[in-house]
Amino acid sequence: MTLRVIGAGFGRTGTLSLKRALETLGFSKCYHMAEVAENPSHGGFWRAAWRGLYPWCFILVGYGGAVACPPAAFWPRLMRVYPEAKVLLTVRDADAWFASARRTIFQSMEDGLASGQAELRERLVMAQEIIIDGTFGGDLADRDHAVAVYKANVARVRREVPPDRLILFDGNDGWAPLCEALGVEAPAVPYPRINTTEEFYERWRGGAPTREMTESDGN
Repeated sequence: MTLRVIGAGFGRTGTLSLKRALETLGFSKCYHMAEVAENPSHGGFWRAAWRGLYPWCFILVGYGGAVACPPAAFWPRLMRVYPEAKVLLTVRDADAWFASARRTIFQSMEDGLASGQAELRERLVMAQEIIIDGTFGGDLADRDHAVAVYKANVARVRREVPPDRLILFDGNDGWAPLCEALGVEAPAVPYPRINTTEEFYERWRGGAPTREMTESDGN
C-alpha cells in the first residue's frame, strides 16, 4: 500500500481520532507518533530526514495514511513524493488549540526531556528537534508566537496544496465530510473521539508522562 492521505495538521487538532478514523475506513496502517514508540529506530531516521540526510520515505512503506508529528512536519515533501495522495488539514480554533497543546503535549515534552527513561528521552529529542526547535523556533510558552506558527501552517497548506488534493476537516463534523472528501462510504459506527484534553491532563497529573500521554495528540 502506498501513502494515500497526508496529515498536515498540528497535534491537538484531532489527529489521534483521525488516525483511528482512517484505519476504520481502510487507510491502514496510519502512521502517528505512536509508531516511533513501536519502532525506536524511527526517531533517528526522522531526525536525519529533518536535516535532509536520509532517504527517509522507506519509513512510510506499507502505510495508507500519516498524521500528526513527525509526518505532519514533512507535508510539503510528502505531497511531492506521493502526488496522488490527499493532503488532509485538521482545523481547530487557534486559541483553543494553544490552550490544549500548552497543558498537554507541550508540557509533557518539557517533562519528558528531563526524564530518566532513556527511550522516552530519545523520542523526545526527536520531538525537540522537529517540533520545539524546528517548527516553533524553540519557544512553546509564548502564546502569541505559538498561535502565529499554527496559523501560518494553516495558511501555507491552503496556499500551496492544489484544491483538488486538499481536505479541510474538523473532527467535530464527524464522518460525513471526511468520507465524502475521500470518496468512501461512512461506517455504521460513531466517529472516534480519542484523547480529549481532559483525559490527557488527568493522566499526566496522575504521575510521570506515559507513552500514551507523550505520543497521543488526538483532540
